[in-house]
Amino acid sequence: MEGALSQPNGNGGGNVRVEIYDQTYHLRGSDPEYIGELAEYVDTKMRLIAQQAATVDSLRVAVLAALNIADELQVLKRKYASIDSDYNERAGQLAGALDEVLGEGRRVG
Repeated sequence: MEGALSQPNGNGGGNVRVEIYDQTYHLRGSDPEYIGELAEYVDTKMRLIAQQAATVDSLRVAVLAALNIADELQVLKRKYASIDSDYNERAGQLAGALDEVLGEGRRVG
């Protein structure tokens, strides 16, 4: 099976052979090391799911692993959105305080 993966800071595009859940995949991407890390992560997730679910159906294991990874992504997205919101609120407060200080300086000077 062949597929293409991209990673923002990679250069060029090479072929990479990875193994996920005892299946070999030949992938193309800009950063072979990054692709290897992704494959290792997916393989680990699938093996953990297989142990917990006590199933040998690789398709079922893959779907459960994908759901688990999607859940991790959604949790991180919500966390990022919350941090971004807090950051923007604080930046607005600091900008307002700075405007007040600069406005008072103009009145005094």
